[in-house]
Amino acid sequence: MSFVPSYIKLYRSGELKERAEKADSILKACNSCPRNCLVDRTVDELGKCISGYLPIVSSYTPHFGEEPVLSGTRGAGNIFFGNCNLKCVFCQNHSISQNWKEEKKNEISFERLAEIMIELQEKQCHNIGLVSPTHFSAQILKSIYLAVEKGLRLPVIYNTNGYDSVDMLKLYDGVVDIYLPDFKYGNNEYAKKYSKVDDYFEMASLAIKEMYRQVGDELVYDGDVVVRGLIIRHLVLPNDLSETEKVFKFIAEELSPKVHISVMSQYYPTFRAQKDILMNRTIRESEYDKVLRLLDKYELENGWTQEMESFETYRPDFEGNREKPFSF
Repeated sequence: MSFVPSYIKLYRSGELKERAEKADSILKACNSCPRNCLVDRTVDELGKCISGYLPIVSSYTPHFGEEPVLSGTRGAGNIFFGNCNLKCVFCQNHSISQNWKEEKKNEISFERLAEIMIELQEKQCHNIGLVSPTHFSAQILKSIYLAVEKGLRLPVIYNTNGYDSVDMLKLYDGVVDIYLPDFKYGNNEYAKKYSKVDDYFEMASLAIKEMYRQVGDELVYDGDVVVRGLIIRHLVLPNDLSETEKVFKFIAEELSPKVHISVMSQYYPTFRAQKDILMNRTIRESEYDKVLRLLDKYELENGWTQEMESFETYRPDFEGNREKPFSF
């Protein structure tokens, strides 16, 4: 790979170490996400994410189910973090995101997390994919520093639910080359009901604006694989519970119509969604077609869509450090 990740320059100047130390201090009164619980996680006080000081890694593997430009031919080096700062009733990864008593067993040291990054690099993955990193963003920054000391040279993907702290994201400026946020809702009422958070749209808007500020709307490639840029994911929910038009309008008018969007049809009623009359079905083809027409309305021409059958093939399975892929 000829591409040199941004964090190399920060490491050589000493700034990466300074940022890791600053991030670590945030955990003494944790505001690493917009929940602002202010608990002292360095002594394992628990906030809304129910996570202490050490990072929790549920699984790590070369992963071939991301967007083709991220998976490439050798896979994205995904690290799946346990627990979450959201409580989505329809979470497809609920076995690791909302099972904190079991996930506690998967705590690892900062040094071990750094070693995992190196292992994935040695397996010739194209990148390091941090999946659900938000509530461990401070800890991860420390481990990235340790991994760079050990020879890490892969681009880092920040694959997040979108409910991120702008201040924390600023510490990642020049560390993350690829941002891969969800933009789940255009409606706070639905966000509160289905993800248990009051201000999702405002906080996600601010966070994604910061990501856009850092990397812009252009995707940079090394061969056929993206090494820098922003890709926004949007999962289409039944009955327009995602209020897609507001999301697309924001992207087109507040960011850029050139931003790449990954429109996902893979929703299926899992976890607690099966008990909700509005959530207890897959999306209809007519609903997905309406979303695709909205892309045209707002002149959002860059990105990917999924086949309607993707909900049949995508079923996460974290046994044996593997996950079943879905297709774009």
